[in-house]
Amino acid sequence: MLKTEIIDNMKKIVSECMGEETPACVATCPMHTDVKEYIRLLREGKGEEALLTVREKLFLPGTLGRICAHPCEGKCKIAEIHSPMSIAGLKRYIADHYDNEKLWSMEKAPATGKKIAVIGAGPSGMQSALDMIRKGYEVTVFEKLPVKGGMMAVGIPEYRLPRDILSWEISYLEKLGVNFQMNCEIGKDIEFDEILSKFDGVVVAVGKHKGRNGSNISSPDITNASDFLRAVALDKTSVSIGKKVLVVGGGDVAMDCARVARRLNGVEEVYSLALEKSFDEMTASKHEVKGAFEEGITFIHGYGVKDIIVNSENRLEKIIAKQCLSLFNENGMFSPSFDETSLKTIEIDTIIFAIGQEVDGRFAKDILTQRRNSTFECDKLTLQSINNPKVFIAGDASGESVIVIQAMATGRRAAESLDRFLKGEDLSAGRELKDTSSYDTKLKRDVNWEEVFERRVDIPELDPQERIKSFKEVSLGYTPEQAQYEADRCRQCECRLCMKECMMLKNFTSCPKELFRDYLEKGYEHMDKMIAFSCNECSQCTIKCPKDLDLRSNFTELKNQYIRDNNNQQVIENLVDSDRIQRMECSPKYCTSVQEKKSPKYVFVPGCTIPAYKPELVEKVYAHLKEVLGDDVSAMLRCCGKVTKMIGEEDKFVLRNKLANDEIESMGAEVIVTICPSCFKTFSDTSDKKVISYWDLMREKIGLPKEAIGKGKNSPVKFNVHDSCVTRDVISHHENIRWILKEMGYQFEEMHNVGKNTRCCGVGGMVCSSNPELYKEIYTRRANDCTQDSVISYCGSCRGTLEAAGKDSLHILDLLFGDTYNESTFEKRNYKSEDEMWANRLATKELLEK
Repeated sequence: MLKTEIIDNMKKIVSECMGEETPACVATCPMHTDVKEYIRLLREGKGEEALLTVREKLFLPGTLGRICAHPCEGKCKIAEIHSPMSIAGLKRYIADHYDNEKLWSMEKAPATGKKIAVIGAGPSGMQSALDMIRKGYEVTVFEKLPVKGGMMAVGIPEYRLPRDILSWEISYLEKLGVNFQMNCEIGKDIEFDEILSKFDGVVVAVGKHKGRNGSNISSPDITNASDFLRAVALDKTSVSIGKKVLVVGGGDVAMDCARVARRLNGVEEVYSLALEKSFDEMTASKHEVKGAFEEGITFIHGYGVKDIIVNSENRLEKIIAKQCLSLFNENGMFSPSFDETSLKTIEIDTIIFAIGQEVDGRFAKDILTQRRNSTFECDKLTLQSINNPKVFIAGDASGESVIVIQAMATGRRAAESLDRFLKGEDLSAGRELKDTSSYDTKLKRDVNWEEVFERRVDIPELDPQERIKSFKEVSLGYTPEQAQYEADRCRQCECRLCMKECMMLKNFTSCPKELFRDYLEKGYEHMDKMIAFSCNECSQCTIKCPKDLDLRSNFTELKNQYIRDNNNQQVIENLVDSDRIQRMECSPKYCTSVQEKKSPKYVFVPGCTIPAYKPELVEKVYAHLKEVLGDDVSAMLRCCGKVTKMIGEEDKFVLRNKLANDEIESMGAEVIVTICPSCFKTFSDTSDKKVISYWDLMREKIGLPKEAIGKGKNSPVKFNVHDSCVTRDVISHHENIRWILKEMGYQFEEMHNVGKNTRCCGVGGMVCSSNPELYKEIYTRRANDCTQDSVISYCGSCRGTLEAAGKDSLHILDLLFGDTYNESTFEKRNYKSEDEMWANRLATKELLEK
């Protein structure tokens, strides 16, 4: 059974890993449209696939590409220093260029036999209708207007949203079989209680179509935004207003009213009166304010209406405006204060109040409860009415939406609840508000800002002097070249930095969160054992992880547990031979220790790889040590057991490592001198002696062999230096290897990924034996990190692996004790067979003992 701390670590990874966290753009979209994916597909030239990705969540891609308030863009990572991605603009481009009725999914679940009524054909009502008909219900939408789309059709001006685009996209619902009852007002043409009696479930999705007037004066020249925009949308030729129009309000609806009025026949001047003191303080989006300004709207900032003056015929003549001193009180509540003596007189003949809208709930009578803000009382999560369990509230009527995309999300939420209600299921189980609303993602991502220098490309628009002459669409959309440019700016935000680095993880999972969730849910014994035995134990995953999550410990313990479960026998066939080799390396035949006096201070431990590679190098290191340290240095040829530990045979490692430590203890040495990074790490972890590398000892105390100094000054070769991942945190090793090269006069330059960020050559974790195919992938990548053909290592295994990868690979000892190196000095250095390896090991023993 796995240790408790490993189980806890797996739970920590599942809890904190950001591999499955969504980008901010996706999290902020209430419908959670996969922005990252559709932009990726677009820039790869897969337009239809991009369109299908958008349509997985949105049945109005062309509409939303034009009128969505795109909260996603405000959270775009690039917005931190540059203008954000034009997410809505790219959505529109995809819809305009690739949408086709043939791509519309007509799949529906089998008919349930139950009937659903949806009141209101706005975005929330249509989304509910769409979701419910796909679930197999018979759906009827009741709409009191003659057009479908709600505020999208009668509130958003045509120059922003062409009606043919909206109508075409809505036709999808009719093709699926949604029945629309138009010009049908609930409470007038049919009573609400009759709807309740005839249908199995009801979604109330009425919008805020009731405008607020800022005056109790009744005049044909005074109107509100809702009535004005609706009248123009239904029949602009029948709308007659004066020459001088004043729009009161500082939001987007006010900008819509001003810009619409500017386009009507007979209008000569349009004013915008806002309490805010500047453009920056206005709540309207900057793009809408800019558009209004370009179209000749006159802005009067920092004033509100004091008096409205009408003549004897009740026709508007002028207004008296008073200066606004502040918008909010000391508690942060909206409570404007004015200077009643600082006044402006503005001669006008039409006022449009754009100061808010309300839900007209008279149709519900006393069946539903309305809040003070005109919305209906309902559960926040399920949107179920508090008055009637078969009624669900969506869109503006729920109080849970302000913009179109939010309204659609509540429509989806209401449909999910109604479906559960009709199936007799728990309405709340397994649900969260963030499923259908914006939320803050846990994904934290650093961006290399040096790569992000492009600024957002603006969508071309009609010339202001031309566009005010008609209701033609102002925004022209991206050209293919502009869309490609904009799509290329996307950073494709995700974490998975460990996945980008670790070649093993990519073979077995999509991210650590998924992998360790599987371990916890399925049990380690039901997982592929090769996963754990394919870990290089290099810790690059933790280095790359923004949260420093430790994966290595899990894999190490998993290997140990698989061995324990198998009666301490190896479970990976390829590793059985590694144990045999370790057994031989620890046997008396291949081990020895030599000392000239009792209790010498130093014991030189050459490890296993260099003795099997070149016995004379071991001899020369020992000779150098003896030359400087005299009989205060001894030597021990014995394996530290590291390979046994890497292959998961923990009990055997303890025994083999103890043999080495006991031998050192019996010699009486105080300091262990290593040339192998694995030996350095292993003895540092298991011995109470001081452990120092030969490289550090040279720098700190004994210096280089005299004949090595300046040896490489005339060498034409420039080296890379490969750092061992085992001692990635031992900075002195990195520094002193380079110091040695400088002292010898050899040229070198840094390859990619060195020092603390070095990559494993592939031998780590004995992946070279357990998973040879992965080993080859890893060492090939490491070789590709090189910027030179010749590479210096200070690990015998790394040296051999890089040679296998095709590099001119040397050990630092080759340079210290060999002739001046040029490209023709040495032949390939790998031993040819296992027999030669053991012969070299015996030769090393003999050289030490003589």
